[in-house]
Amino acid sequence: MNNKSQGKIIKVSGPLVVADEMRDANLFDVVRVSDKRLIGEIIEMHGDRASIQVYEETAGLGPGERVESEGAPLSVELAPGLIGGIFDGIQRPLDRLVQLAGNNIARGVSAPAVDRDKRWHFAPSVTDGERVSGGDIVGTVRETSLVEHRVMVPPGLSGTVEAIRSGLMTVEEAVCQLRKPDGSLVPVTMLQKWPVRRGRPYQTKLSPDRPLVTGQRSIDTFFPVARGGTATIPGPFGSGKTVVQHQLAKWADSDIVVYI
Repeated sequence: MNNKSQGKIIKVSGPLVVADEMRDANLFDVVRVSDKRLIGEIIEMHGDRASIQVYEETAGLGPGERVESEGAPLSVELAPGLIGGIFDGIQRPLDRLVQLAGNNIARGVSAPAVDRDKRWHFAPSVTDGERVSGGDIVGTVRETSLVEHRVMVPPGLSGTVEAIRSGLMTVEEAVCQLRKPDGSLVPVTMLQKWPVRRGRPYQTKLSPDRPLVTGQRSIDTFFPVARGGTATIPGPFGSGKTVVQHQLAKWADSDIVVYI
């Protein structure tokens, strides 16, 4: 993690804020702007001057207000509890924000993307003494009746499993400890954070080899879509693109629909 840095605003132009005295900050660091704690991201650095993309309304900001880097890149939370959630573009849970601030969500309001208090039943897949590395499954959580969440060792981490647990626990509680080759212990939790600009590692990519039955005869007959493939619906305003999306979300042969 990078060191935190504090600076001050010297320019505001729409969603772009320029701040100086940010020498210890790094490109793509998350920052909090002004006392309103508006969230933003450093998109350009020149010396100690940072250009910041602010993801909230910047009306009322002015030169001299402070900017604080959080010393880490913009990241998302990966854990049981994401299925069924409603999030904005920076993974703020809109249903919880409404509870905190009402229907008119104020600037600077934030909440954890994943419920920290809910307890999930963790079923271990490994035993103490087993050697594991990044991507290995240490246990599972039944997130919904259709979805089994697999808790994996974070990428780049390896070691020997110690103190594996079973039963109800929150996403922040350690499900096990990993003894690294240097002798240190690292806790493994159901909650893992991942930078949004870094691609997730994978072992193999599966080639699409089966059709996705959409339930729309014209699409399935003339424009078949593969499971794991991609498709696009071009068209002008009012041509029915969103209607087709709704039909696909309702009738396609899929277990999970992510609507953006």
